[in-house]
Amino acid sequence: MHAVRAVLFDLDGLLIDSEPLWRRAEVEVFGGLGVPLTEADCAQTTGLRLDDVVAFWRARHPWRGPSDAAVAEAIVDAMLARIAREAEPMPGALAAVDAARAAGLPVAVATSSPRRLVPPCLDALGLTHRVAFWRSAQDEALGKPHPAVYLSAAAQLGLPATACLAVEDSLTGLVAAKAARMPTAAVPAPEHRADPRFSLADWRLESLHEFRSRVLD
Repeated sequence: MHAVRAVLFDLDGLLIDSEPLWRRAEVEVFGGLGVPLTEADCAQTTGLRLDDVVAFWRARHPWRGPSDAAVAEAIVDAMLARIAREAEPMPGALAAVDAARAAGLPVAVATSSPRRLVPPCLDALGLTHRVAFWRSAQDEALGKPHPAVYLSAAAQLGLPATACLAVEDSLTGLVAAKAARMPTAAVPAPEHRADPRFSLADWRLESLHEFRSRVLD
């Protein structure tokens, strides 16, 4: 494994406690279209780009009326309102970013989130000026689990992908990072910690509180 020279953090569910907000927004918007979605159902699309989420549910519960793009924008609007009211960092998230920076490693965000959501999320967490840049998979031809967003972020850093540590909470994101040949640290949600597929990660953490001691030191 190459020496780590930068850290790329995912955003949703890793730095910001947004997965419950996504689930509620999706249940609300899809419910208005007659899609019988529950919050538990939303786990099936965790880590996917929003257009892929909309396509996933349209294929299973076709609706008449709004286009996929219009549905995605409605979900983003619902998320923006929730982020403004409810955004909280995940445990250890801010300390992990600061630890990477203190170690002299550039920090960036590589996320499946739509472009419109990334600045409000970073601002809500006080991270806007603590990351070098962010990149959304919305700007790529394919979203995670395709590695495009990670490869683009590494290129923007001017580093080989193998020198960039990717930190993820979802299996979809972990697969994307490994496909980019990056070393990886995974922080699965409590309900997924026993999933053997997370053994794909080089480090498996219970929270980002462990990031400095387990990964950096």
